[in-house]
Amino acid sequence: MWIFSYVGVGVIGVLFGLLCLVSQRKSLFGALLSLEIFTLMVYSSIFGLVYLWGGLSVSCLVFLTFGVCEAALGLSLLVSLVRSTGSDYVGGLVLGHF
Repeated sequence: MWIFSYVGVGVIGVLFGLLCLVSQRKSLFGALLSLEIFTLMVYSSIFGLVYLWGGLSVSCLVFLTFGVCEAALGLSLLVSLVRSTGSDYVGGLVLGHF
C-alpha cells in the first residue's frame, strides 16, 4: 500500500517541479534546480512502479544515469554563462554574445 503513496508523492513532485520550471523567467540556476526536482520525482515514480510490478531495477539505474548526465550538462552550461556574462540572468543575454 505504501507504494501507491510513493508514486503519488512522485506525481505531486513532478507537478510541483513543472510549476517551478514554468515560473522561472530570470535565473538559469533556478530553472536547473526545478529540472532536478522534476527528474528526481520522475525517478521516484518509476522506482515505485518498478518495485510494484516486480520488474528489473536496471531501468531505474539507466534513468538515474541520464539524470546525472543532464545535471552535468546543465552545470557546465551555467558555468559557461556565468564566465561569459558575469551573472546567471537569462534576460540580459543577447543572442549573438553567448
